[in-house]
Amino acid sequence: MHTTVIGPEFPPPAGLSAKAIDSLRNPRPKIRFPALDDYAGWQELVANWEREAKGRLARMDNGLSAGAEECYLDGVHTYLSRAPGAGDGGPVQLFFHGGALSFGAGEACRVSGALATTSSGITSYAVDYRMPPEHPFPAALDDAITAYRRLLAEHDPCDIVVGGGSAGGNIAAALLVRAREEGLPMPAAAVLLTPVVDLTESGDTHRTLAAVDELQSLAAVNLLYAAGRPLEDPCLSPLFADLSHFPPTYLQSGTRDTLLSGTVRMHRKLRAAGVPAELHVGEAMPHGGFGGAPEDRELDAELRRFIAEHTRR
Repeated sequence: MHTTVIGPEFPPPAGLSAKAIDSLRNPRPKIRFPALDDYAGWQELVANWEREAKGRLARMDNGLSAGAEECYLDGVHTYLSRAPGAGDGGPVQLFFHGGALSFGAGEACRVSGALATTSSGITSYAVDYRMPPEHPFPAALDDAITAYRRLLAEHDPCDIVVGGGSAGGNIAAALLVRAREEGLPMPAAAVLLTPVVDLTESGDTHRTLAAVDELQSLAAVNLLYAAGRPLEDPCLSPLFADLSHFPPTYLQSGTRDTLLSGTVRMHRKLRAAGVPAELHVGEAMPHGGFGGAPEDRELDAELRRFIAEHTRR
C-alpha cells in the first residue's frame, strides 16, 4: 500500500528546499513482504528490488565525485571508493549499505560506497555483506568482522571510521559490539546514519511517524534476518548493548524518520555511557534523507567536520 507523505495533513514546513519538497512528494511504494517461511517469495522480492533499483542507482551514479572498484578483504567482497586526491595515507571508512538487511547488494552496494565517499570526503570500503534469505544472521556480521580485521592489519585504528546507513547502521554498530567481544581495538569514530538499532521496533516514532515516512515496519524482515535468535540480542539490536566502549559517534536522523526514536535513544545511551556522541536531526527529513537536497549537503558538512576532528589528517 502506498502512503502519502505530503498533503493537506502534512504540508512541507517553511524554508524547505525545492528538491527536498520534491523528495517528499515522490516516496517509494511500500513493500509487501512474503510469509517468513516462503523462501521462493523472498528470493523473488530481492530480485524485483534489484531490478527496480538499477535505473534509480544509475541516475545517482552520474552525480558522484567518487568511482568504485571491486576488491576483497580476506575474501569478503567489497567496493573501494577513493576520495578525490586521496593517496595511500589518511583516514578510511569501513561502510555498510542500507536495504532492510536483505537488499542493497552488488551494484547498489557499489553506489552506496561511492555516495559514502562523496558525503564523508574520505576513502570508503563498502562491504557487500551476505544477506538472507540465503545467508541470515550472523553471516553479515561475520563478513563485517572479517573486513574490519583486515583493515586493522593495514591501518592504525586511529585512521579507521566504521559507518553505515539504515540497516548498514545496524551492521556497523553490531560490529563494534562484536569487536569488543573479540578484544579488537575500537576505530577512531563511528557514523550511524538513520540507523536500525532496535529490531524490536519499540520506539515511539515507529507508530507516531508511520503515516509520514516511506519506511514501513520491517518486523517481517527482522525476523528473517535474526533466524530464530531473540531480537533483543545486542548483536541484532545494538541499542541494548553495553555501549561504554564505543568510539566517538555521529548519529543522523530526521523529524519524518520512523527510526528517529531509535537514533535518539542510541544517542542518549551513548552519552550516559560517557561516549562523545553527536545527534543531527533534519527538519522534515524522512528516513535516508532527501536524496541530495541542500539539507543533505548541510549534514554532509557536519559529518566531514566530525570525521576531521576524530581522525588523524
